[in-house]
Amino acid sequence: MSDDLHALEAWAGALLAKLQPAQRRAINHKVAIDLRRSQAQRIKVQQGPDGTAYPARKRRKEFKGKNGRIKRQKAAMFAKIRTAKHFKVKATGDQIEVGFFGWVARVAHVHQFGQQDRVTKKGGRLQVSGAAAAGLE
Repeated sequence: MSDDLHALEAWAGALLAKLQPAQRRAINHKVAIDLRRSQAQRIKVQQGPDGTAYPARKRRKEFKGKNGRIKRQKAAMFAKIRTAKHFKVKATGDQIEVGFFGWVARVAHVHQFGQQDRVTKKGGRLQVSGAAAAGLE
């Protein structure tokens, strides 16, 4: 399998080397958009990159036994964060980046690792609690 991957990399690398930088950037942008689309679908169906399902969410005490709209809705999580406005693509001639940037990355990071986020009185800036907060600042 790794031999096939190296052969594909060599073949695609030779093709990309023949292109002008603007053409490489355009091709990389199209690939990045397709990658973003597939990753958004993966997030929508709540699967990890390896195809395993996301772990079940904790049951919240305030929703236990309720039959209201929120329980019936079954809306996909993170519907807005998966849009192109927040799920960004950065493509150059040499690399492709697909992901969350800025404050959206912070929100995604907090939710991914189950941290708590709170707003401070001064300026409304978010403060992340937990040991991983040092990596975000």
